[in-house]
Amino acid sequence: MILENQRTAKASSVVAAQVKERALQLGFSRVGIARAESLTEEHNRLQQWLARGLNGEMKWMERDPAQRTDPRLCFPPARSVIVVALNYYTEHEHEVSTGSGSDRVERQRELSTATTGKVSRYAWGDDYHEVVAGKLRELLSWIKQQYAQAEGKVCVDIQPLMDKAWAARAGLGWIGKHTNLITPEFGSWIFIGELLLNLDLEPEDTQIADQCGSCSLCIDACPTGAIVEPYVLDANLCISHATIESRTSEIRADVAEHLGGWLYGCDICQDVCPWNHLTSVSIEPRFQPRAGNVNASLSEIQQLTPAAYAERFRGSAIKRAKLAGLQRNARALLATESADVSSV
Repeated sequence: MILENQRTAKASSVVAAQVKERALQLGFSRVGIARAESLTEEHNRLQQWLARGLNGEMKWMERDPAQRTDPRLCFPPARSVIVVALNYYTEHEHEVSTGSGSDRVERQRELSTATTGKVSRYAWGDDYHEVVAGKLRELLSWIKQQYAQAEGKVCVDIQPLMDKAWAARAGLGWIGKHTNLITPEFGSWIFIGELLLNLDLEPEDTQIADQCGSCSLCIDACPTGAIVEPYVLDANLCISHATIESRTSEIRADVAEHLGGWLYGCDICQDVCPWNHLTSVSIEPRFQPRAGNVNASLSEIQQLTPAAYAERFRGSAIKRAKLAGLQRNARALLATESADVSSV
């Protein structure tokens, strides 16, 4: 029995190494493996966060939270969770590139004009859901070719899994005080995806310890105070939530007055993070900015028809905000600009 267990463990290790090598060959920046089991501690924290109403308008997070922390409820045969990270950082900046760290953020805050609105870096290029999912489907196809009994499920954000928690469990990084996953090599400029597999693969034996230390730059820089305490985000106050997830007709006043030029999303807490200042440029060409997606024309946004909107943002993550949301955001930026000018 002992010998059989040793053989099984060795086979599990070999297969895991092969899978990780193939994932890197497909262009993923990092890959790790976790055992498909319930994340008990993470589940408890999620329940506490939801109980405090910190999920804002994201009511879908309240549906079956147990499924978010147990991949077997999403894919019953799951034995392993292959977690991948894909660097999306490019060297482009909003309008101009001056300074670094908090100085750069301050400069970007000053760039709120009546002509353009800033777009979060993750949405500059092609929709990451399709890019990451496509690579994961290639990985699953390759695994099936090698192992006939293999079956799996590709998960990229849309499926009810706690992506950042699984990435941390698989040894890719740690969840920072701004609640984003931080990797030592790429900071938090990464997309996360999972492949749930029915094979027993050797999981990572170590996880990366929290390296935020006493740093509070992300907390201090948030203009709305959305990071209400280290590692806890109040989506009700978050600019990204207000400009992407919210479906209200107008942005709440206490958030709107601090938009700082952001039309879609917000990168402030990531821009100030020291771990994000040495990130190498992504090798994925589809993450290069599309025309007008770094700073979007507010007049163009306001004039878009449903058909023009569908064409303009085809294959872009910006569609998440819907046309009504983008136009609402543009109105809020113009109103803020007008108020600033009139007060001078």
